Amino acid sequence: MNTVAPNLTALVGELVGARLIAHGGSLINLAKQPGSTVQILGAEKALFRALKTKHSTPKYGLIYHASLVGQAAPKHKGKISRSLAAKAALAIRCDALGDDQDNSMGLENRAKLEARLRALEGKELGRSAGSAKGKPKIEVYDKDRKKGAGLITPAKTYNPAADSVLSQITNTAAVDEQDTVPKKKKKVEAELPQIEKAAAVPAIEAKKEKKKKKKKADKEAGLPTNENEPENEEPMEKEKKKHQTEDVENAEVGEKKKKKRKHEEQEDTESEVQTKKEKKKKKKKSED
Repeated sequence: MNTVAPNLTALVGELVGARLIAHGGSLINLAKQPGSTVQILGAEKALFRALKTKHSTPKYGLIYHASLVGQAAPKHKGKISRSLAAKAALAIRCDALGDDQDNSMGLENRAKLEARLRALEGKELGRSAGSAKGKPKIEVYDKDRKKGAGLITPAKTYNPAADSVLSQITNTAAVDEQDTVPKKKKKVEAELPQIEKAAAVPAIEAKKEKKKKKKKADKEAGLPTNENEPENEEPMEKEKKKHQTEDVENAEVGEKKKKKRKHEEQEDTESEVQTKKEKKKKKKKSED
């Protein structure tokens, strides 16, 4: 196997490399495939099932059994299998079409993949340790720090004399504000209806003046005017009265219709009874 595909065996191992070549048919056929298909070789059924049911596609096929994927944590297996498949595709092409029979390329790529795996694991460790971006925290250089000693400048101590006695004053001011606020609210609430009445007075007077002008114009034109109607009646009230009269009329019409229906039903029942009696009499006569 080393003589056939040395770079592939350096990356994936002898057993997995042989399985990949057997699944592809030959080394040249496998060299024609891209890295994405090399990654999923051996998991075709799962791929087509996922595409049919619209679920997530598989992340690895035969490559899952490689040592690099086995070393990775379950979270990183997908990433490592993707990068390993890309490097394996390059190694297969080098083995199939290259002149050199060394495994130097495969060893280089394997070292890169191992470094990537370590970097991924280091990120996870850094996150669990508490740093923000997964990297270890670097201490900031301080001029005042000496070897083995603390800071040269003395630490600031708490000075109780600098405290101000504003707490009592602020408390009294808050109490005064709480007392004044409801008084202001009450005054405003008491003044509101008076303001609304004052605002409504000119509108009512304007309506009255308009009605008087209309009546004068009607008199001059010789049109009949309803003098018995009160002046202060608004059009809304007139409409309400009209609606009330219409409702009463409709109710009376409905009652009359109901009475007519009852009369008709009674007449129908009486006519049916008479017809039944006549039929009985005819039967008796025919029997006699």
